[in-house]
Order: sequence, then C-alpha cells, then structure tokens
Amino acid sequence: MQDGLILCRFLHFGAVLLLFGVGLFRCVLFASYLSSFEAGATRRLDRAMAGLAFLALLSAVAWLMLTAANMADDWQDAVSVQTIGSVLGHTFFGHVWIVHLVLCLLAVLLSLPRARLRPRLCLLVNTLMLLTLSPVGHGAMYDGTPGQLLILNQTLHLIGVGAWLGGLLMLAVLLTGGSAVDVRAVLLRFSGIGYGLVALIVVTGMINVRALSGAFWPEPALSGFGQVLAVKVGMVLCMLALAALNRRLARGPDLRVSVLRVSVLFECLFGAAALAAVSLLGTLPPMLA
Repeated sequence: MQDGLILCRFLHFGAVLLLFGVGLFRCVLFASYLSSFEAGATRRLDRAMAGLAFLALLSAVAWLMLTAANMADDWQDAVSVQTIGSVLGHTFFGHVWIVHLVLCLLAVLLSLPRARLRPRLCLLVNTLMLLTLSPVGHGAMYDGTPGQLLILNQTLHLIGVGAWLGGLLMLAVLLTGGSAVDVRAVLLRFSGIGYGLVALIVVTGMINVRALSGAFWPEPALSGFGQVLAVKVGMVLCMLALAALNRRLARGPDLRVSVLRVSVLFECLFGAAALAAVSLLGTLPPMLA
C-alpha cells in the first residue's frame, strides 16, 4: 500500500511539475525564441502536454483512493464510496484535494483537441494545480502562522523545481525535434534563469529541512528521512554539474549538439531520481530533533 502511494506521488508530482514548467517556458520565458517552432513540433508538444494532463488526473484519483485505503488500513476501502467521502469531507487533505481534482479535470478538458488549446489559460490552471500541492504532506504539519509560512515556502520550492524540470524538458524537445529554433540562444537564456531557480530551490529546501526536522540536517544524519534526503541532494548536485557543462558548451565556438543531447538526457534522469526521492520523503516522518 505504501509502495503504491510512493509511486503515485512520483507520477503525480512529475506530471504537475512538468505541466507547469513547460507552460511557463513556452508562454513566458521562451516565448520570443519559439516563434520559429515548427507546426509539427508544436503538435507533438501539445500531445505530450495532453498526456501529462491525463496522467495528472488519473494519479490524483489513485492518490485519493490509496490515501483512503491507508487511513482505514484496508485495501477494500480504496473503492469504498463511504471511506473516500469521509476523506474528502472530514480531512484537510480531502478539502484541498477536491479543488485539486477539479483543476486536474479542467486541465484535461483544456488539452482536448477540440478545446482549441490556449497556452496561457492552460498555464493558469497548471499553476493553480501546482499551488494546491503545497499544503499536502509535510506542509500541513503546523497550524497558524508557522503552518502558513511553511506552505508558502513549499510553494516557492515547487515553483523553482517545476520551472527547472520544465525547462529541461523543453530543451530536450528542441534538441531532438530538429526545429529551426536557435538552440544556443535558448540554452544561454535557460542557463541565466537557472541561477535564480537553483538559488530559490536551495534556500527553500534548507528552510523546509530546518522547519521539519528542527535542525539543519535530520538526526540521525544517514537514517530514514536523512538518508533519502542525502540521495536527493546528491542528485541535485549532479544536475548542477551537468547544467554547468551545458552552459560551457553553449558558450563554446562550436555547439556540440550530440554532447549537449546526452548531457540534457542525463540531467533529466537525475531530475527524475531526485523527484523519486521527494516522493518517498513525503511518506516518511521528518524525525524532529
């Protein structure tokens, strides 16, 4: 049951973060660079966004069902209307999840071919989806002002992570799509924005750890929560090293696209591994010091 919840969290967080990040770079940060984006590449990206929207909705429903089963400690309650209704009506998670499910459904409807996809409207819905993930999990540990500040910090952390991962996916699409977009200009633009995103992720991540564990690192340092956190930090450091390599390639006299493709691919894989660690962290007690 717990393994299923971890997998569900991984799929859902991944889908929502990518929907937000790709939309942000597509509509705002990369908009001027994508004017020459080929129609075929645009359609492929639209289909990928639609697939992510469906995945977000399905994983959100599965998350709710697994939460109901976990609370009742019985697999049968995963499909019990009464238990699911109790979760939605009598828990903080349920109240937030009602709004989140509606937003997921709206994202799916907006991604349908006949909906005449409006990227900025989709970005608004996807942003709200991301924001409604902030109070879920450890974000609901505290009441009052401390709890609200922790949720705000978690929101900023998710925005930074979503923008970074979404930007990576956009880079991967540009590098493999054979479009006429100036990849060097896009890469330099993303690298410049990346400094701010990394700073945001690191600072908010440190605040999260301090607020949840009562120390700058959980105690014991390499057991349970601390061990998984160490894996996450290691994956992020690997991503930073590859990001530095990408920027160096972009500033070189000859852009080595083949090397850049491999680097971006591995950076995406490290990002997926870090997201898997986060999915596991959300199910572990932070071991207050």
